[in-house]
Amino acid sequence: MPETSGVLIVGSINVDLTTFSARVPERGETITGDAFELQLGGKGANQAVAVARAGATAHMVGCVGDDVFGRLVTDSLGTAGVDLQHVRTVPGQTGIAHIRVADDGDNDIVVVPQANASLDAAQLEHAFSALAGSARVLLTQLETPFAITLAAARLAREAGMTVILDPAPAAPLDPAVWPLVDIVKPNESEASLLTGIRVDSREGAIAAGRWFLERGAGAALITMGGAGSVLITAEGATDHPSIPVEVVDTTAAGDAYAGALAAAIAAGLPLAQAIRRAAAAGAIAVTRRGSSSSVPTAAEVDALLG
Repeated sequence: MPETSGVLIVGSINVDLTTFSARVPERGETITGDAFELQLGGKGANQAVAVARAGATAHMVGCVGDDVFGRLVTDSLGTAGVDLQHVRTVPGQTGIAHIRVADDGDNDIVVVPQANASLDAAQLEHAFSALAGSARVLLTQLETPFAITLAAARLAREAGMTVILDPAPAAPLDPAVWPLVDIVKPNESEASLLTGIRVDSREGAIAAGRWFLERGAGAALITMGGAGSVLITAEGATDHPSIPVEVVDTTAAGDAYAGALAAAIAAGLPLAQAIRRAAAAGAIAVTRRGSSSSVPTAAEVDALLG
């Protein structure tokens, strides 16, 4: 890829503490699990790894603590090939995510932001000043302060970058963000929460997508798990099928999808092709346990699509 095809990822960096068990416990219940993993996580970090493994240059902008977990996650990001020049170490603890995964692949997650809350405007402006000429796409989420997400979108728009917003974890947002977003990529539950429209069908996804467009977003790409995804633009709605696989763990599947999508767009692929590669990356990720460790490489995506 040319030097101008990088992706700038503004987002969270966590350490994931994941337990695996036949089922999640009921309230007040203690059960015995099958396995435990400690690894790099956070939506921003997972997506940065996905971008790098997809073959694009991944520039991470975020914060970690000065604790042992901070060293663990930065080492993991570096090993994955992510550029760490704009990852800042701050006093205190690195962000934590406690994840419980059941045998059917479903999970629940408690996130404690910690150092992620320290990401500030000065750090953001410095990163954009240094990278705007080499990054073609901004990929961001909602696990860092929303004021920073909004500022990143504004800086990216000024720099002529494509802005992709993965609105997770979903929360009511300042409507000023939507005209700054080229592609918003929620899943069904996130789209429902953000729009107030029930998204449990293609029709619901299209209605929610139009809600985003009416507020200024360029396009809405609503993912629906095994039902695939629906892209809604001013020209209409198009369906993009999923790739059937056996689900083991859905953790980070959406991040694998988002990172592959951003990398493909940065490489100049047409949007339909970018979505196909994203679907393949997400499909591979759900067949594996873990968060960042489940993210596939470009070669694995090529093999699945081939």
